[in-house]
Amino acid sequence: MTKTFTPSRPIWCAGCGDFGVLHALIGGFEELGIPEHERFVVAGIGCSGTLQNNLSCYGYHTLHGRVLPTCTGAKLANPELTVVGVGGDGDGYAIGGGHLLHAFKRNPGVAYIVMNNGTYGLTKGQASPTAPEGWKNSSSKGVAQNLEEDLDPIMFGLSIPGSTYLARAYAGQPAQLQKLVTGALAHSKSGKGMGYVEVLSPCVTYNDSYRDWRTRVYDIDSEDGYDCTDKSSAFGRMSELREQGKLPLGLIYKGEHPSLESVSLDSNYKPPALHDIEKDRFSGAFKEALESYIV
Repeated sequence: MTKTFTPSRPIWCAGCGDFGVLHALIGGFEELGIPEHERFVVAGIGCSGTLQNNLSCYGYHTLHGRVLPTCTGAKLANPELTVVGVGGDGDGYAIGGGHLLHAFKRNPGVAYIVMNNGTYGLTKGQASPTAPEGWKNSSSKGVAQNLEEDLDPIMFGLSIPGSTYLARAYAGQPAQLQKLVTGALAHSKSGKGMGYVEVLSPCVTYNDSYRDWRTRVYDIDSEDGYDCTDKSSAFGRMSELREQGKLPLGLIYKGEHPSLESVSLDSNYKPPALHDIEKDRFSGAFKEALESYIV
């Protein structure tokens, strides 16, 4: 990590919820004392895809929907890194939805933050998997763009064996947002598996949902009797709140399940990224392979 690196300024629309996620990540890194050279942020395609450029970190802009496989590979190659995936609801729940299922099941030690705005903001406001049934926007000329019921990613995560940290935050409540993001970072960094946070992040240009969400969010953390360690009861409560039109915020579920690294990496084997290519036995073959590309 060069000491002269200066993060670029965000290019999002004024009022975009992604600013809140950026602020929460900066705060989480600082609160946990994670040095810049141990941060690796993988971004997907969409408006949130530039987020890693706004942080002091190593960053990678991956293919559409491929945030989680990239994060998983990075964590297995170098478990010492704090690996964070960031993306939007289209990237994570549509083309990347299959990867999300298996990431919940495998429980890799990464943090995954999805900025859900219910639309494809980068491509002029089409309906995403989380757009409500009957949803319209200014470009649909009064015709409903979405005829399907919206996906609830939290309930999806609760239904998958292996998920260990599920939370939802709202960009309009920055204190709670930072708390949950920091919790996800700490969860993944401590070897407990994937810390997943869905952030309700309004798109002020194509789906300005601040007014609607402000009246529907519900703080589950303050509910008497709610047990975030009981997965089955958490699923039942999420279903009830969904029927009421509520959007529960807070730590929805926290449990235990072996992380992918703990079951797949041999403790006697040094991960690839931690080898010294100058000293280890394969350095000759590595150099030969590199030289083969030099004309």
